[in-house]
Amino acid sequence: MKYADIKALPNKELVERYKEERKRYQKMQFQNAVSPLEQPHKLKESRREVARLLTELNVRRSEAQYQAYMKNNVNTIEE
Repeated sequence: MKYADIKALPNKELVERYKEERKRYQKMQFQNAVSPLEQPHKLKESRREVARLLTELNVRRSEAQYQAYMKNNVNTIEE
């Protein structure tokens, strides 16, 4: 999934996809520890997908915090 597609997702779906991808990555790690995977490059792809999803979640969280901060400070300055 490309980052542009991730940005278009609503928050709830983004969180769900992150949780699913994280579980899938952990499962692949355990399988790889027991016996080597046939397609080890899938570990790298999954890890990067988790990172993309987490990056977007963090961007949205920081933007929400900034908006809340600005809303509170603008009101106090005007008073």
